[in-house]
Amino acid sequence: MILKLILVSVVILGIGFIGFAISILVKKNGQFPETHIGKTEFLKKEGVSCATSQDKLEQAKAYKKGQYSKETILEKELSKL
Repeated sequence: MILKLILVSVVILGIGFIGFAISILVKKNGQFPETHIGKTEFLKKEGVSCATSQDKLEQAKAYKKGQYSKETILEKELSKL
């Protein structure tokens, strides 16, 4: 019973992978679809961007204003003791 379930699961996954591979081969550029948030036009229009990119921008702003500390979290905690 379990062997049949595993076999059916492997076959279904295999069909999915083959279908995905064929769709990539048939496409014009043959590349994986871009899934990064920053590259999606709809999300750009909505004002949504990547959290990592936003964090880097905010850190750069804080550094320019002099509000940025290079002290690590561990150093901050140790200085409180």
